[in-house]
Amino acid sequence: MSESALEEAAVLSAIYCGDGEYQLIQVSADGGVVVEIKTCVVGDVRRVELSLSFSLPPRYPLCPPDISVTSPDLSRGQCQDVRRKLLEQAAALPTEPMVHQLVCWLQQSGAATSEGDEEAARVEDAGGEEWTTVLLLDHMRSRGRYVKTLERWSEQLRLTTRLLSGRWILVLLRGARADIKEFCRLLKTVKVDVDSSGKKCKERMMKVLCERPSSSKHGLASQGSGTKRSGESCFLEKEYRSTLELTEAFREAGMAEMYQQILPLPTL
Repeated sequence: MSESALEEAAVLSAIYCGDGEYQLIQVSADGGVVVEIKTCVVGDVRRVELSLSFSLPPRYPLCPPDISVTSPDLSRGQCQDVRRKLLEQAAALPTEPMVHQLVCWLQQSGAATSEGDEEAARVEDAGGEEWTTVLLLDHMRSRGRYVKTLERWSEQLRLTTRLLSGRWILVLLRGARADIKEFCRLLKTVKVDVDSSGKKCKERMMKVLCERPSSSKHGLASQGSGTKRSGESCFLEKEYRSTLELTEAFREAGMAEMYQQILPLPTL
């Protein structure tokens, strides 16, 4: 693991010390360090809230960080454009710790508030077809932490998510296909649970059981208590005790056809 990344994470926690401004997401020998910084960029005509995730690989800063960008004020295409500009800026910087420098550049450059790339963003978003996906999780030992992480990712990626817990642990997702893919990438690269010995682990055994373009905007409708809304996101956790209750949960979500497609479910 990069000592530079660990030292930079400590420095960043001191710089971005406001409530909810900084979060250390992961520290691992294989995956490196992942930090999240929430910031605000003020332009001439608008104010943009941003959530920036920096993944610092083990060879950082010899290798630049991977970056993801989400914002309640920008479209998915605009977030991708900001990410592209940040990656270009990172590639141009010297091989030294750069996260704070990148955040400062973003705040000063106007890259997140400029109107110049809106047409390209609109074109990209127009092609961002909405998809529905069913995931199978392997285990959920540290349940509280795991659920809170899934809820936070759903909010950041503006996904409609339904977590069904019982004999099988299933996650039903609806949203832009690129955002669903990012959700799956996070599951396999961020330590979200603990293994049988109590050590933090990733969801490497997650399986995509079924995915397809959404046929209805009403799929995964939120019902009952336990729903949290944030902008376009919606998260619902539900426990089932029988196959009949699981079938009913899919029906309530408007996904009865997809339930038939994932049968038979694996033997546990």
